[in-house]
Amino acid sequence: MIETKRAELIQVAITNGLTSSVAIRYSQELDKLLNEYNRIYIKKVPSTAH
Repeated sequence: MIETKRAELIQVAITNGLTSSVAIRYSQELDKLLNEYNRIYIKKVPSTAH
């Protein structure tokens, strides 16, 4: 899902410009996916810094 959204964002940014409202929306959606991935991944990886 992350790679698909990233590809969509790149295409929208090329077509409409990086600061277009649609590119910003796609960027926010990608951020949400990345944050969710990081939240899940960080929970599963034990911290090595104690």
